[in-house]
Amino acid sequence: MNVLKVEDLGASFAGKATYHDSCAALRECGLKQEPRKLLQNVKGLELVEMADNETCCGFGGSFAVKFEPISIAMADQKITHAEATGAEYIISTDMSCLMHIDGCMKHKGTGLKVLHLADVLASF
Repeated sequence: MNVLKVEDLGASFAGKATYHDSCAALRECGLKQEPRKLLQNVKGLELVEMADNETCCGFGGSFAVKFEPISIAMADQKITHAEATGAEYIISTDMSCLMHIDGCMKHKGTGLKVLHLADVLASF
């Protein structure tokens, strides 16, 4: 987006979603507004912000293995914030985060679904 200066890819996706800032995108790549700008231009998508959207989901590579109870608690907090928005989907740029959050959601029995940003932007 910053290089090609394209903010609208012509995508269409019906639903309500919230966006999870992955640590890699946010802290390592400095991406905060770019994914949101792209998502705001997806026809039919309602994007709502969750509380503490910059907080880690708890995956962190080996962190999830070494500190499993803390990792799960962090994901549960993320899921609670996402559920509070009334969203149907959690969208992110990081598959590791999405797999971790999805696993915790399935264990918890929530109706939320995860989607990668690329999948949403490729929807027509």
